[in-house]
Amino acid sequence: MRSSHPRSAAVAALVATALATGLLAGSADAAEGAVSADPIRIHDIQGTTRISPLNGKQVTDVEGIVTGVRTYGSRGFWIQDPDADDNDATSEGVFVFTNSVPTVAVGDAVKVTGTVGEYIPGGLTSGNQSVTQISKPTVTVVSSGNALPAATAINEYTVPAEYAPAGDPAAGGSVNGLTLEPARYALDHYESLEGMNVKIGTSRVVGATDPYSELWVTVKGWENTAKRGGTIYGSYESQNTGRLQVQQLAPLAQQPFPVANVGDKLTGTTEGPLDFNQFGGYTLVARTLGTVKAGTLAPEKTKPQVEQELAVATYNVENLDPTDPQEKFDALAKAVVENLASPDILALEEIQDDNGAKNDGTVSAEQTIAKFTAAISAAGGPAYQWRTINPEDKKDGGEPGGNIRQVFLFNPARVSFTERAPGDAVTATGVAKVDGKAALTHSPGRVDPANPAWADSRKPLAGEFAFRGKPVFVIANHFGSKGGDEGLTSHHQPPVRSSEAKRLQQAQAVNGFVKQILAEDKNANVLVLGDINDFEFSATTDALADGGALYPAIKSLPKAERYSYVYQGNAQVLDQILTSPAIKKFTYDSVHINAEFAAQNSDHDPQVLRFRP
Repeated sequence: MRSSHPRSAAVAALVATALATGLLAGSADAAEGAVSADPIRIHDIQGTTRISPLNGKQVTDVEGIVTGVRTYGSRGFWIQDPDADDNDATSEGVFVFTNSVPTVAVGDAVKVTGTVGEYIPGGLTSGNQSVTQISKPTVTVVSSGNALPAATAINEYTVPAEYAPAGDPAAGGSVNGLTLEPARYALDHYESLEGMNVKIGTSRVVGATDPYSELWVTVKGWENTAKRGGTIYGSYESQNTGRLQVQQLAPLAQQPFPVANVGDKLTGTTEGPLDFNQFGGYTLVARTLGTVKAGTLAPEKTKPQVEQELAVATYNVENLDPTDPQEKFDALAKAVVENLASPDILALEEIQDDNGAKNDGTVSAEQTIAKFTAAISAAGGPAYQWRTINPEDKKDGGEPGGNIRQVFLFNPARVSFTERAPGDAVTATGVAKVDGKAALTHSPGRVDPANPAWADSRKPLAGEFAFRGKPVFVIANHFGSKGGDEGLTSHHQPPVRSSEAKRLQQAQAVNGFVKQILAEDKNANVLVLGDINDFEFSATTDALADGGALYPAIKSLPKAERYSYVYQGNAQVLDQILTSPAIKKFTYDSVHINAEFAAQNSDHDPQVLRFRP
């Protein structure tokens, strides 16, 4: 949600960039002609591209009916011309940015004089599309209590199956200068309705209510349906055109936002202006909000391992530190025991140091881990032991001062840890041959920590375990985040995913280390796991698996079950466990306990793999 508008700077920068790259629709002469001709209508302002042909121009007495008023965040109101033109590419609605609480009401007929501009939520470098708007307005109310223009229905019949046109190579891959084809592309369809009064009918929730009082629905109930009700993001070409974010116009103090989980239904009619924001793109800002009908979704429980099976799991516990309430520790611990069936080895990501985000040089996480393992014991779980390596202060990224790292928990009644000259933050573990078998030179140890791929990122933690007399190598990872990537609704199509370059290098480093182990023992049991921060179909995953060194075990699941995270209504894979060739038979479970729910103990779902070494 926009909270402020860097007005003149953003508009000036956008106009300069658009002029330089040829993104402005029409010409200056055409815009001048439009200004001097008949009275300007909203569809003249919106034009047939994403950038207004009147961008930067003063307009006078633009008429419309107020369809929505926003008194918080980006304050202003929407107006719509009830007398539409015959061009589906031109929106009949526009946002009027007031910067203060508007004095108009829904149903007012108004005349607006002001400056047409293009506001980019998130700023020029975000890659986001812009919102055409009128700023610095002078508003005249002509009459009140008017009927609103009929809401345009957004549904499975109106939203095209193809997501977006390819960007113009001459404009750096931008779609801003392309004429909208709303009958052909979903993004063009939504853009052609920007600022207009729209509605959806009963729709399935595919993204749970978040802390910012928004949820995601799909208007295409059949589109890439997940087994438990979400919508699967299964390739870069399956963006899921039916997804739409929903917020409400009413302030929360006046009307609490409904709590919904994935698979619930938003029933009845939800109606209001169609906005665009930096945290999800096209958003129905509801003047009238449907009613949530709860589904039956419950957190999953995995099957316990049998005596001869080794159960290995990974879980991102979202910046856990001792200052978190005991309730978070207890809830996470209960999940380990009841939902994950107390795995024999548990790799944790995002364990913070002993005072969390306090930035004072502390790097030890002993208190964090002790508090967590005590909570697991109190929940009826095993007395886990642990191994980790403290990072250098402020060298591994994450929340400043938090010094997140990976940690191995293991149940000593079931599995033992093979200690070999424990390493430190800067010492690389290697591979040797001991008694004819592969062995780590440092266990626990870090994989290639001096590699530039790990700059300001978590270094992999490698450990050697023994289960029923057989060695098992586990490499716990937390690859670089997707921060800096453009969203699916970017004006660049396809969007720029700049973060992938670093993860590709990280994957290549881990793959190379696994190949070292396999060179010493081709039958070694190796598990690479953690928050990989990338999809099972990504170049990152391909690089991890290169040469047949590893297999992404989540691919053993049906496509409708492949996800560990829900982002903007897309159920997707971020957390993975990959297996070496010797691990031929296994059972895999993405244990859905967080990502689909409004109430979360973490934003990730844990993963469990069971096999017989």
